[in-house]
Amino acid sequence: MKTMKWKDGCLWLLDQTALPLEESQRCCEDYQAVADAICKLEVRGAPAIGAAAAYGLVLGAKSVEHADDFSAQLQRIAKDLNATRPTAVNLSWAIKRMLQAAQAHEHQPPAVIVAALEEEANAIAREDVLINQRMSRFGAALFDASNPITVLTHCNAGSLATVEQGTALGVIREAYRQGGISGVYADETRPLLQGARLTAWELSKDSIPVTLITDNMAGYVMKLGRVKAVIVGADRIAANGDVANKIGTYSVAVLAKEHGLPFYVAAPFSTFDVSLATGEGIPIEERHASEVTHFAGKATAPQGVAVFNPAFDVTPHEYVSAIITEYGVLRAPYDQAIAAMRQQAAQPAQQ
Repeated sequence: MKTMKWKDGCLWLLDQTALPLEESQRCCEDYQAVADAICKLEVRGAPAIGAAAAYGLVLGAKSVEHADDFSAQLQRIAKDLNATRPTAVNLSWAIKRMLQAAQAHEHQPPAVIVAALEEEANAIAREDVLINQRMSRFGAALFDASNPITVLTHCNAGSLATVEQGTALGVIREAYRQGGISGVYADETRPLLQGARLTAWELSKDSIPVTLITDNMAGYVMKLGRVKAVIVGADRIAANGDVANKIGTYSVAVLAKEHGLPFYVAAPFSTFDVSLATGEGIPIEERHASEVTHFAGKATAPQGVAVFNPAFDVTPHEYVSAIITEYGVLRAPYDQAIAAMRQQAAQPAQQ
């Protein structure tokens, strides 16, 4: 399934806040609508919001095409889009790439720059699909068809979190097709239930056996031997391999290590932020208290109670068994493996 579609100057987004009860599309005709959709989690997942923001910049550029200060306006729009969600580095990566495309045509008329931006956004979306397919094949090789296992996943790192295919769920899909994975346990993922609403929905549509559990059941499920590995996505990975992902991932990683289970992370090259030596520098988005105190519009906690609602946490690299990328599977020491991947990425002939 595709999370987004660019057609006739409109970015169509599958509204993920309506799932699984309703499959509705939102047409974003200006960059403000794209920014709003990202903030409201109508589109979510690091690669997906990167691609959406790229198209948002196209829409923004079109709206100021005839402005005398086109370049300054474009920078302002890029800043607005970049501020929507601070943790997922794919967002700033996509915006930076788009601005570089504009700069390459800086002496051309605005109409030429707009066309170049649209071409670049389309390229980002196309590449995302190919990257996920490559990642899926590398990840599936970690599982043995002669000894299929059940795995645990947290949050949603599927088609809904990318343009198509998915990162962690992409690996699961391919490994299931090859026979190495026989089923999935999905954490519900409080407070917004991305595991229950999105992951369980995706896997059910693909007829992949999925069992839904609450987040606090993960350790017991591991103790019972019902899962033999964990695989998750990522929103940002530091130079040393520390991984920022949906809140609760760190807890699952600690539990996996305690039970001797491999903990795999699937993420594209664009998720790595080597400007940060460790995960300590990753900005963690904090969201509104109502996400914790209310559900489906109804209060579930006393009025006025104090709330701490970080959207992400950071898993130290010591808990990560391997990182699956489009360039292969990285293993510790991660600083060296990530540096080698960057060298490989800089050589197009080897991609």
